[in-house]
Amino acid sequence: MKLDELKPAVKKVKRNRVGRGIASGNGKTSGRGHKGQKARSGGGVRRGFEGGQTPLYRRLPKRGFNNINSKNYTEVTLKMLNKSQATDVTAETLLAEGIIGKINDGIVVLATGKLEKKLNIKAVKFTAKAKEAIEALGGKAEVI
Repeated sequence: MKLDELKPAVKKVKRNRVGRGIASGNGKTSGRGHKGQKARSGGGVRRGFEGGQTPLYRRLPKRGFNNINSKNYTEVTLKMLNKSQATDVTAETLLAEGIIGKINDGIVVLATGKLEKKLNIKAVKFTAKAKEAIEALGGKAEVI
C-alpha cells in the first residue's frame, strides 16, 4: 500500500445541484413539479394536518391523568429474597445481584413464597405477613 493508492473509506456522493439547466435533469422546476403548495419555498403541511378537517387528536376525547403524588414501588417477594447472597439486604444489593431490574420509589416486600434463611431487610414497606415471616426466622424487617 502506497500513499497514492489510498482511497476514502466511504464513497463520496456528489451533491445534487438543482436549478442548473435542463441538461442536469433537475433544471427549471428543480424536481418540484409544477406550481402548487409543495413547489413553493416553505411549502407543505404541518404534521397532523388533515386538509382543514378537525384533526384526529382533537376529535378524540381527553382521557385519564397522571397523579403527581403516586408512588411506584418495586415489588420483592420472599421467594426472590432467598436468591440473595447478602445477609443485610437493601434495594441496592438486590439491584447489584440482578434480583430486581430497577428501583423506582423504593421496594415493598410481599409475603409470596417461603423465606428459608435469616435476613436483615431494609425496605420502604412490608406486608404484615412478610414482616411476620422474616421475624419468625430471627431476621429484622427495617422500614426506611
